[in-house]
Amino acid sequence: MHCPFCGATDTKVIDSRLVADGHQVRRRRQCLACAERYTTFETAELVMPRVIKTNGNREPFDEEKLRGGIQRALEKRPVSADDIEKAINSIKSRLRATGEREIGSAMVGNLVMEALKELDKVAYIRFASVYHSFEDIREFGEEIARLQK
Repeated sequence: MHCPFCGATDTKVIDSRLVADGHQVRRRRQCLACAERYTTFETAELVMPRVIKTNGNREPFDEEKLRGGIQRALEKRPVSADDIEKAINSIKSRLRATGEREIGSAMVGNLVMEALKELDKVAYIRFASVYHSFEDIREFGEEIARLQK
């Protein structure tokens, strides 16, 4: 760790404690060269796989895009914010658990559909109608029939 005051690399940790419900470590440090003290925060960096779009483009996983899609499907539905966050965290965990560096967008879409099926059936149908590009009422009926089974 470089001292922010003099740039020296010799520092010592004076105090460490967990913050943010144990998701972060706060460290109080002192520079051995200039004796200045400063605080650093340490968090685990969990690398998400890149997403391969249907057109072949590769882009970084975007949690806000995931959250936006789920929230649009759940708009005006009786689902708590905590349940939404749990679903998002579950999807992210399952994507990381694949161990792959790149995953297809279809896999992300299928995980979202599974999560929505558990959270709210109406939101699931909403998402499925856009995700599968339903063209007519018959396709809605078929998806609802599959859901009822």
